[in-house]
Amino acid sequence: MGSALELLAVSIAAYALGGIPTALLIGQLFFGIDIRNYGSGNVGSTNALRVLGWQWGLIVQVIDILKGVLAVAVVAPLIASGQTARGENVASMLAGVAAVIGHCWSPWAGLRGGKGVNTAAGVLAIMAPIELIIGLIAFGITLLSSGYVSLGSLVAAVVVPFAFVIRMGWEEALHSPLLWGMFAITLIVLLRHRANIQRLLAGTEHRFASVWLVGRLRKRAQTGAR
Repeated sequence: MGSALELLAVSIAAYALGGIPTALLIGQLFFGIDIRNYGSGNVGSTNALRVLGWQWGLIVQVIDILKGVLAVAVVAPLIASGQTARGENVASMLAGVAAVIGHCWSPWAGLRGGKGVNTAAGVLAIMAPIELIIGLIAFGITLLSSGYVSLGSLVAAVVVPFAFVIRMGWEEALHSPLLWGMFAITLIVLLRHRANIQRLLAGTEHRFASVWLVGRLRKRAQTGAR
């Protein structure tokens, strides 16, 4: 396993990478605005989509996902290159969690950021692709049935670590640094969505997709199934 100094260096570098405020930079460079003053105030792809349009929202989403990918696939191996296989998992998972923390509390944006979902997806794409696919399926089903992006994100965040436990078995999963990294990411996502949770419970959460659109998608799916 890598030294404590290596793991600290990995975490700091990944935090700095994850903290790059994509939506803030695009808003300033191409629109001359501070996105933190618009919409939800979050520096994430959902707010970018609402404020800057779907094309720029998609660009922000892709870049934010890449931050998680690069933290795990590039930053961790470069800094902690001499580790054993288990040590590499520890370094990679630390890098992944640090990148998500950086995205949520960016050092370059006054400790403001996004909800962490996209960067977490990038981390899981490298560390746990099967669980990521399961989480995406859970997200899609929840979004289509409810119209809430936030609820879909919350469900996916909870499903991912439990899917890992079911696939690997409790004994093996319990000793894997991946599981604890997944739990850490889940807690971060839940924490960042605490206002959304309150609005969901109060029935005041904003739907990303309108009830009409969800109804149309359901009707089309039912018609195609006949």
